[in-house]
Amino acid sequence: MAGSLSRREVLAAGIAGSAALALGGCRREGGLTFWAIGNEAAALPALLPDLGLGAVEVQPLPWSGAHQKLLTGFVGRSLPDLAQVGNSWLAELAALDAIDPVPADLDLADDQFGAVLESNRIGGRLVAVPWYVDTRVQFYRTDLFAHAGYSAPPLDWDEWKAALRRIRAQSAGETYGVLLPLDEFEHLQTLALSAGATFLRESGTRSAFSAPEFIEGLAFYKSLFDEGLAPIVTGAQIANRWAEFARGWFAVYPAGPWMIEEMRSRLPVAVQDLWSTAPHPGPGGSGAAAAGGSSLVVFREGPRKREAWKAVSRLLDPEAQLALHRTTGDLPARRSVWREVELAGDRVIAPFARQLEHARPLPKVPEWERVVTAMQVVADRMVRGEYTVRGAAAEMDRRVDEILAKRRWMMGQGRLP
Repeated sequence: MAGSLSRREVLAAGIAGSAALALGGCRREGGLTFWAIGNEAAALPALLPDLGLGAVEVQPLPWSGAHQKLLTGFVGRSLPDLAQVGNSWLAELAALDAIDPVPADLDLADDQFGAVLESNRIGGRLVAVPWYVDTRVQFYRTDLFAHAGYSAPPLDWDEWKAALRRIRAQSAGETYGVLLPLDEFEHLQTLALSAGATFLRESGTRSAFSAPEFIEGLAFYKSLFDEGLAPIVTGAQIANRWAEFARGWFAVYPAGPWMIEEMRSRLPVAVQDLWSTAPHPGPGGSGAAAAGGSSLVVFREGPRKREAWKAVSRLLDPEAQLALHRTTGDLPARRSVWREVELAGDRVIAPFARQLEHARPLPKVPEWERVVTAMQVVADRMVRGEYTVRGAAAEMDRRVDEILAKRRWMMGQGRLP
């Protein structure tokens, strides 16, 4: 009976029921095993020899399958010694009691961005160490803003919107102010965070989309489409957003650090000096954004935890952080590394540090990805005229409360902290 199962057993049973991927990469005797994802996995073999860690077997995972691989690894008791994980997955792994708390001598709170570090605290314990960070900023056309009389995008919502109106007017309606694809939830999330929204309440068991702060962010989001400042399109309807940015179809596109290399490699030479980045605007000044990135975890049942934490420590060394940035473009988690000239003096990269100082952690619940998907589905329909702002918020509340029903039950049974 469910009533006799522990929290960990209930969660594991649900995962086992949906796990369908075959597990590969058996543990090698003697050396550490390290599951890494994407570009970082490709970069590690060249970086590890300089860290003096001895034998480390890096198993590369694609981002598209990494989350499921971790869950099936937990169920199959075949997790590695340490792994790179997306910060949004930490609550789920912590709920499974799969990860080892960070040792006290590795708590780098004085050298980390507050919101990023807070994202890694679950139930008051630090369960992972930030490896690299990301957040979203505005990528903007400097020439279009200059022609409208602005040296950079204003940091107040009303002033920012006034700048977008002027840009659109001066182009005779050929240029939109901002591109916010309707299938990308992050844009609404950023505006809501800037207004102070919490998204959830009651320890993450109830939705909070009808709260005044979220309503403010949602109304501002809708107004950008209603006033013709943002096109009503999805990402799939944009054949080549770099080409459209280059020809001036839109003046602003909010994106993360991965877009820097895309801009530098895909934009024509003639446009390379005509774009930059800036922090997000907010209702009364600098806006907020979500704290993202990847962290390093050591697994609770691993036989080489001491060696694994030593590896984590070496990977967090400032020189290792800088080497990772030079190889992959990842932004360092340690604030002290940002004082390096190649970061602090780069007009495109430096605004990310300013935005990270205004970042906010997202709710730490395993259902978060389902929550934001439901939020964006309703927001899309709102923009297309199906809902008013308050009607959309009420529908988001309804859908998300259904998603969180199991979480409320577990809380009632005393199986959540």
